[in-house]
Amino acid sequence: MTVSSELRNNVVIITGAGSGIGRAAALRLACSGVQMALVGRTSAKLESVAREIAAAGGSPSIHALNLTDVTSTRTVIDSVLDRLGRIYVLINAAGDTSVHRRLMSTRPDEVRSVIDANLLGAMYCTQAVVQAMLRARQGTIINLASMVGVRPSVHAGMAYSAAKAAVINFTQFLEAEFRNTGIRACAILPGEVDTPFLDKRPHPPDANARTKMITPEDVAEIIALVVRLPQRTTIPYVVIRPTIQRDVRSELESR
Repeated sequence: MTVSSELRNNVVIITGAGSGIGRAAALRLACSGVQMALVGRTSAKLESVAREIAAAGGSPSIHALNLTDVTSTRTVIDSVLDRLGRIYVLINAAGDTSVHRRLMSTRPDEVRSVIDANLLGAMYCTQAVVQAMLRARQGTIINLASMVGVRPSVHAGMAYSAAKAAVINFTQFLEAEFRNTGIRACAILPGEVDTPFLDKRPHPPDANARTKMITPEDVAEIIALVVRLPQRTTIPYVVIRPTIQRDVRSELESR
């Protein structure tokens, strides 16, 4: 699938762009000629993605920051607006999970970190871009949620499941508040995705198990679909899951 040439020169901000789904989305959209700002916590990872995009002819800007720092987030968004004049797409792909998964074992600092990374960062970035989208009377906000946001999983963890449920609710709120303004919001709900998140599980799945999962590139295709839709249409949410459902009971334990 080739992203529509109508996207050429549109401005896209991607958080969590250094790895996983954020990286895959950046590389997938690079072929469309969009102007991208890559946001994440680690400069080295962002620089690596930027080099890949540059090899394909793009020239993204990179911004290493903590998305829960409201002042820094707004400064970065303002700098993108000053340089490029508009922001049409925000992809909130940043997130994190905890080592501990169960209610009584998950530490307070882990709960806060997961909520910050998955929910607050998305809220703060959206606050920072929405005025520019309202002025343009168009904009697309894509929030990466998860199937565990609607079907909580001990496997995914208490904090992560709750955070992703909140991301889904936040996306629905955006649809309600900005109805008929030209802003559209979409929550993407993947099942198991083969990303570095899996390495934090108490028993990381083996290589064979990962072959049955969704890849970041699969999710990036959905992101590209949502982005390239004509402005007159919207997709409020998308569920994407593996065709073969794994039995994960052997990977659970008391952590």
